[in-house]
Order: sequence, then C-alpha cells, then structure tokens
Amino acid sequence: MPEGPEIKQAAAAVARAIAHTPIVNISFAFERLKPYEPILVNEQIWAVQAKGKAMLIRFPNQLNIYSHNQLYGKWYIQNAGAYPTTNRQLRLAIHTAKQSALLYSASDIDVITDEQVAVHPFLSRLGPDVLDDATTVEQVQERFLDRRFYRRGLTSLLLDQGFLCGLGNYLRSEVLFVARVHPSRRPVECTPEQIMSLAEGAIAVSRQSYRTKGITNNLDIVAQLKQQGYTRQQYRFWVFNRDGKPCHICGTLILKDIAGGRRIYYCPHCQRQ
Repeated sequence: MPEGPEIKQAAAAVARAIAHTPIVNISFAFERLKPYEPILVNEQIWAVQAKGKAMLIRFPNQLNIYSHNQLYGKWYIQNAGAYPTTNRQLRLAIHTAKQSALLYSASDIDVITDEQVAVHPFLSRLGPDVLDDATTVEQVQERFLDRRFYRRGLTSLLLDQGFLCGLGNYLRSEVLFVARVHPSRRPVECTPEQIMSLAEGAIAVSRQSYRTKGITNNLDIVAQLKQQGYTRQQYRFWVFNRDGKPCHICGTLILKDIAGGRRIYYCPHCQRQ
C-alpha cells in the first residue's frame, strides 16, 4: 500500500500536470459519480492535497474528488490522450489540453463538498500528518503520551491513521529502528528519551522518504553503499525487507516478525528489549 510520502509525491505530480488549467474531459468508472462529469468539465483544479494516505483534488465550485489508493491504486501522468500499457483498471481520468492524470485500480473514490470534507468518515478521524510542515515534534510527542494511545502496542499504534497519519508498514519498521525501540514496546513502557526519539523519527524518517522518493536509510551510508555497487533495494532501508541481512549499524542480522498480520523488521541488538 502506498504510504504518506508516496501519496504526497503523487499529489504533487497531479498538481504539476493538470492544476490551474481547464479540464477538457473527465470520466469516472463508477456510475454513481458520472453525474459529476459535466459539472467538472471546464473547471480548473485549484489545489491537490495529500491527506495521509488519501488525496483531495479541489475545485473552486466547492467540490472535491476524494481518493484513497488502498493496496493497488496508482496514478499515472500522461500526455493528453495517451494511456499506459497496464493490466490495471482505469477508475478516474482527468484530461486537460496537454496532460492527463489517470488513477488505476483504486476503488475508494468519491466527490464531496467542502462541508463534507470536515465530516468525511476517513478524513475527519485523521491524526496529525507527519508530512505536514505544521506538525511539530512536540505535537507528536504529546500523541505518544496521550491516554488514548500510550498503553497500546507500538506496532499497531504506528499504523493507526487516527494516531498519526501518513505512516505505514515500511515506515513503521524504520521509525522504530531509528528510535532504537523494540517492536514489542508500548509508549507507557518507553523512557522519555525513547518517546522523544520516536516523535523525532516519525517526522524525520517520513519527510526524508518524501524528499528522496522512498529512501529511509542514512544518506551517508547510502552514498557509501552506492559506491560499492549495491542496488537501490539493498541500500534503501535501515531494516525493512532486510531479514537475514546485517544491520547497517552493528552488523547483527535483521529479524522479521509478523505484527497485526503484517511484516515488521528490527535489529535485535540496536533495538534490545
């Protein structure tokens, strides 16, 4: 599933391609949304906003296209009239005179008003966005200490979009490693220093992933590994998807476990219980 950094990158790409220019054609795959097609033609998108793992395409007429990529959704930017070669199903197509933004495979798409944004079942329950410049380390630290959250296991908490939005499965493993916290811990069991490290890591790792298109490892280590001929998959992460490989810090073999039905990776030395 695309996580916050990937959705924010997609939102930026969609905005560059089709914002602030008239829409010449728009088509929805779902019959219930087709009445909006003539309403949105000739309108201009004024903003494309990432909301954690969701996206809002906003129009001056107070309508918004909401989408959530879920597991398989993917945006493509194409020259107007061109389509990618893919077995995916086209769900939404927005065309301007020069470029098109095409959303494939996503099934969670809707058109909502500005007023409905505030009460939307997904959007209204989102916690602070780790990729929003307005979100501070202090705010994230307070979330970890909040009585609603501090007795929950970190492995489930870091996937809860109502706690912090934008984090997902690879970021979960990477944030825990950077904070040097074992996956079995709960915030209530962490020291103040660990809570601060978790808060700093949640923001820093997520924002680096956005800037670097998915690299969460230390960039100096990345540069060294590149020079040694390592592939992107080998240098991209600290621990995620690296079970059986040596830790970049201590050399201990990375372990894999399952938490909440999803993979999690950690270093048993750097993240001692």
